[in-house]
Amino acid sequence: MRFVWAVAAFILAAVLIGVGFAQRAMPHGADTESVAVSAASDTPYTLIDGAVMSLLPGGQTLTVSGQNGVVVAYGRTADLTAWLADQEYSHAVVDETGAVTVTQVEPDADAIAETDPTDTEAAETDAAVARSPQGSDLWLAEYDDASQVEVSLQVPTSMSVLVASDGTLPAPEAIAITWEHDTSTPWAGPLIVLGGLFLIVGIVLYVLAIRHARRSTGPRRKAPPPLEATQPIDIADTAEDKGVIAATPSRRPAGKRALVIAPLVLVAPLVFSGCSADAWPDLNATPETTTTTAAVDASDQQQPAVTEAQAQQIIQRISETVAEADANLDATLAATRLDGAALAARQTNYTLRSSISDYAALAAIPSDSLQIILPQAYDDWPRTVLAVADTDQSSTMMMLTQQDAWSNYKLVYVGNLGASTELPALSPVYIGAAQVPPDSTFLSVTPDSVAAAYADILTNGTSSVYASLFDETSDAFSAEVASDRQDRLDQFNSTATDTGTLTFSAAAGTETPLALATLESGAIVAVTVNETDTVTPLDSDVVIKFDDNATVEALTGASESQTGVTSIFVDQLFFYVPAQGSTDLIRLLGYSSSILEAKVIP
Repeated sequence: MRFVWAVAAFILAAVLIGVGFAQRAMPHGADTESVAVSAASDTPYTLIDGAVMSLLPGGQTLTVSGQNGVVVAYGRTADLTAWLADQEYSHAVVDETGAVTVTQVEPDADAIAETDPTDTEAAETDAAVARSPQGSDLWLAEYDDASQVEVSLQVPTSMSVLVASDGTLPAPEAIAITWEHDTSTPWAGPLIVLGGLFLIVGIVLYVLAIRHARRSTGPRRKAPPPLEATQPIDIADTAEDKGVIAATPSRRPAGKRALVIAPLVLVAPLVFSGCSADAWPDLNATPETTTTTAAVDASDQQQPAVTEAQAQQIIQRISETVAEADANLDATLAATRLDGAALAARQTNYTLRSSISDYAALAAIPSDSLQIILPQAYDDWPRTVLAVADTDQSSTMMMLTQQDAWSNYKLVYVGNLGASTELPALSPVYIGAAQVPPDSTFLSVTPDSVAAAYADILTNGTSSVYASLFDETSDAFSAEVASDRQDRLDQFNSTATDTGTLTFSAAAGTETPLALATLESGAIVAVTVNETDTVTPLDSDVVIKFDDNATVEALTGASESQTGVTSIFVDQLFFYVPAQGSTDLIRLLGYSSSILEAKVIP
């Protein structure tokens, strides 16, 4: 039976080693395969469809060369085609036969008119103004070089790649897509080693079988009778050697050592023959990842406006631009990344800082530690994104909007979250949220009514007819406003009670409210409220001097007034508004307040 097991081990060893060497010796063809893409004509852009990038399995290496500079960007196909709608471009696709074909796409006159409605000449000639693709917020990634871009990508069929020079000159013509074929044999090494082990086992079993056979088939002899008792024999030659018996050291037969060494000699070449890296499985390999948008099963679900990485990049760009504008008091630069109340507050701050040397700047826009990103799930425009960033001092909530495919995102609302603020449950970034219309009746209060209701609370306090709709325990801002107003009124009455009056009021701001739905069918709503402080003299003989108020003097450009002065503050407010029929109250999540303007009453 030992011989049977030995033979079985030899056969298994031969099979494993043979299969291992066969994998190594088998021809695997070329390591790479490439496809060249040529533009249909001298168009300024070339759009490579995701089906072309995924024509063969595996990652793609895109190589683009050009003498006029190279810009490569990729993103959702729908976003790219929208950005190119008013342009002439070459489109590389896979036809019905599986071949790559390139067609020329003409611009859409409606898209040209939408890009610049005032450019009637461009609309009539079907030619929009060329633009560079660099810096667009639509791209998931962007690469550029003076002469060549070579980049490894993982572009799925739902995305496409845009190639251009500067948007004016023809796009680079030398475009090649290369796929690497996997020619590794990760199981060749383990098979050879396993076969070597079975060979050793077979040899050991074979040797044991031979020993067992020899012992079981040799002649059987009777044992000799016991010897008679005798006296000890002295065999020493001299007295010094008496009792000492000399003997040569015993030696193991050479044949047995050879049998032990032989398997090692036989297996060593087999083991080391499969030691190259591609002959072994990569146990440290990590799954391939791509910067793609997660798929949504629902057929009617629209894609989120941005991915997480895209939102990080957009807010980083906004933060850098606003920081530069703050340093240079450049309102024009700030307007490229800010809009609405966020821009208005910055513009006023620049005016004050240019007139008052020690006037404080507004807080910087944070770009690190984004804890929450909630994009609107919408394939068209305008698009909205909510983000929350944590800093060492506080958490900042932001609302961003993108008006069309050719515009970058702008920050329109910004406010600080309270230390104990609890946000409602939100959808993950790869699903996004629906935008709630301003007049939606599915909330306890329509978004376009929230600002007016809260303004009434700021004016009338707990006696407001809307006070029962709002959660007083989460509203630290209204308490701050009430306390500040009382302090200022007490100070004013102590100095000018006989000469003038100080009154306060609040009203809904002019900015359009933005609302994104939460998982509980409620919404996070961003609005503005304008607070107005009015100082008026009691009679025409009284003159109000601004000597003690440099802010009013800088904004009005006057040092005194006989008619009075108004100061307007803009409050940027974020609320959680529950669904209609819910027993929850409206909660204030975050806020910021800045002076907006001051003017002399005519």
